[in-house]
Amino acid sequence: MKKAFRIVLILIGLVVVGVLGFIGFVAIRGVPTYDPPVVQEIKIEATPARLARGEKIAQMHCIACHADNENRLTGRKLEDLPPLFGTIYSVNITQDKEVGIGKYSNAELMYFLRTGIRRDGSFAGIMPKFPLMADEDLKSVVAWLRSDAFPVQPSKKEAPASEYSLFAKILGNTVIKPLPYPETEKFIPDSTNEVAFGRYVADELGSCYMCHSADFTKQNPLEPGKSLGYYGGGNEFTTLEKTPIFSANLTFDEETGIGKKYTKEQFVKVVRAGVRPDGSLLRYPMGPHPMLTEYEVGSIYEYLKTVPKIKNNIQNKEREALASLGK
Repeated sequence: MKKAFRIVLILIGLVVVGVLGFIGFVAIRGVPTYDPPVVQEIKIEATPARLARGEKIAQMHCIACHADNENRLTGRKLEDLPPLFGTIYSVNITQDKEVGIGKYSNAELMYFLRTGIRRDGSFAGIMPKFPLMADEDLKSVVAWLRSDAFPVQPSKKEAPASEYSLFAKILGNTVIKPLPYPETEKFIPDSTNEVAFGRYVADELGSCYMCHSADFTKQNPLEPGKSLGYYGGGNEFTTLEKTPIFSANLTFDEETGIGKKYTKEQFVKVVRAGVRPDGSLLRYPMGPHPMLTEYEVGSIYEYLKTVPKIKNNIQNKEREALASLGK
């Protein structure tokens, strides 16, 4: 009996030493790097339609995260991320060849946007990735990044380097990994199929599920519907006043979701204009999305009707979080 007990203690000790060793390794290593991509160059014609479409998508993603106080994409502090990730800054994605993306080829940019791996092999773990976005939409983004639009003109201005927390470093070595590059071409669904089109706008184009799910670390970018708490909300953010705020439950649960709160017209207004039916404004970090058309937002509404309902009272979560802070 004593021998068995000693063996158990030894095994526990080995596990503890292994865990501590791994944590120490991760703390020193930081976010891992990968082999630089080897890709075949892609020709992308900068048509007026592509430039307009690329600017629209950039307003939802690139500009929202990378724009400085002059609206140039030189990077900034991401104030809304919860502190457990550390102090995170977005990077310079202007056309500057030294500190921006000026040296990237079209293929390298598409590879980066889909997988998260930069041309030098470094990994953008926290940045959203777009493995399911239609090829045409992704080409439009690249065309806009190459354009003469003011936000992407070369600038050597840089935000400070991110200071990842130990938690973020552990995630970068375990859960958060580069995504595979698609083996087949991706297409935009037929817009006359409102549900399929709405799912594309919500998931593949807008990445709405990333915020409106239960846990940033338990998302499935390749199969968004399998993300924990898919559209049930609950992901934690930080307001500009440094208080916690949680993403809304967008399922059609009658008590805690939007089942009885929004008509289709009201949903379109709150997403596009940021104004709720009672006249109140959406709270940061959620803002208005006027770049989306009424039909696109209406299609999202039709798709959300098909998403399994989740009972998740976000208001209670916020009250509990504020109470724990003594507020």
